[in-house]
Amino acid sequence: MRLLEESGHTVVAAVGDGPSMVAAVVEHRPDVAIVDVRMPPSHTDEGLRAAVAARQQVPATPILVLSQYVEVSYADDLLADRAGAVGYLLKDRVSEVAEFLDAMRRVAAGATVLDPEVVAQLLVRRRRDDPLRSLTPREREVLGLMAEGRSNTAIARKLVVTDGAVEKHVKNIFTKLGLQPDDEQHRRVLAVLAYLQG
Repeated sequence: MRLLEESGHTVVAAVGDGPSMVAAVVEHRPDVAIVDVRMPPSHTDEGLRAAVAARQQVPATPILVLSQYVEVSYADDLLADRAGAVGYLLKDRVSEVAEFLDAMRRVAAGATVLDPEVVAQLLVRRRRDDPLRSLTPREREVLGLMAEGRSNTAIARKLVVTDGAVEKHVKNIFTKLGLQPDDEQHRRVLAVLAYLQG
């Protein structure tokens, strides 16, 4: 909490259990809610269940979930509503203050941000039965970076290619996944979901 306040953010509530977290989201409508997966009383997945419940009561509430370990099913549950504005980071990332604050800012702005370790675990799982096999290796790499919440410009910098090259890859990904332009749905989020659930 002190880290957030020292970085110029206002903490509107700090709670210790899932029901209190849901109530705080309903009452305060925060720019972003940060929740630990493991909360009292059982310290299993109460925080995640509270995050899902909070988004059911206040749709599209930006939620950043912190976890000690990679739990792929947690990422799936959190992303199930396809609304974006979610993040799943390992707690180790909090010690990398600039990276943590950047992830929080991106989630608050509506992005989907996944810890690189979560993405790596999803890739391992996916290799067994990959429904995205029509994608080229570079397209998969671009989609993986999209899953980390990176913009096209950030992907271009990371891959040392032009923005135009990334746009072409993203367009190919949308085409191969059958994601046509649609005012009702965000294709980038749907592509990431296909990647995570494939």
